[in-house]
Amino acid sequence: MSNNTPIQTGRLAGKVAFITGAGSVGPGWGNGRATAVRFAEEGASVFGVDRDVERMAETAQRITDAGGRFASCPCDVTSSASIADAVARCIAEFGRIDVLINNVGGSAKGGPVEMTEEVWDAQIDHNLKSVFLACKHVIPHMLVQGGGAIVNLSSTSGMRWTGAAQIAYAATKAGVIQFSKVLAVQYAKQGIRVNTVVPGQLHTPMVETRLAGQRAGGDVEALLKQRQARIPLPFMGDGRDTANAALFLACDESRFVTGTEIVVDGGMSPRCDSSPTLTWRQHE
Repeated sequence: MSNNTPIQTGRLAGKVAFITGAGSVGPGWGNGRATAVRFAEEGASVFGVDRDVERMAETAQRITDAGGRFASCPCDVTSSASIADAVARCIAEFGRIDVLINNVGGSAKGGPVEMTEEVWDAQIDHNLKSVFLACKHVIPHMLVQGGGAIVNLSSTSGMRWTGAAQIAYAATKAGVIQFSKVLAVQYAKQGIRVNTVVPGQLHTPMVETRLAGQRAGGDVEALLKQRQARIPLPFMGDGRDTANAALFLACDESRFVTGTEIVVDGGMSPRCDSSPTLTWRQHE
């Protein structure tokens, strides 16, 4: 299947998806935006949240152009009250939540000596507490409905050393994987499946808006060339690859899949098991 011409088969017809981080820092296919659009293409009604609602403008337009249904509101995913309000708005708009996608995340450099306690605490809240809070407020609705699917986004940084000391990011993303496994077993009998997508190095809007300035002196092409050299497949994935993995885990095709992960990195992580000095940036 081509990334540019997705096969639309109604795999999420009649379902409602609640997606955190449904916007993007720039034009193009970030993970949240791509997932929101892909789910709408497959028939889902999508409720998107983002701290900055303007970041969801392109998401909304793409879904509208595809003939899909999209509603949204601002949300601070580190705030229990903010998430509770967003969930209530989704229920008021669409009546239910069948799929929860926890997409928000971001890294900070440094190990425990150089990293401040404030940065550590912020990373815990942003990358891990946000997943906890969204599940806390969505799962009760899924229980009433008789089931649902939760897909959490981690990172290859949560599985192995990825070339840079970003201790809080690595720890929290590892936490997301184990959080998902425990939750999957706890709620299996209630019909709630919980899985994780683990993106590696992707070409998302983050590359142009932030990473090029940080790592390549603003030279986007040079940065892309460096990143591509680390990926065994002859192309670099983007948010649509994350979205397609999430789609499989969210739809009924994966009805017997829970408590596991799909790694989306073009073969980079197994290759780098034998190349520990390689350095790259994780997903947006």
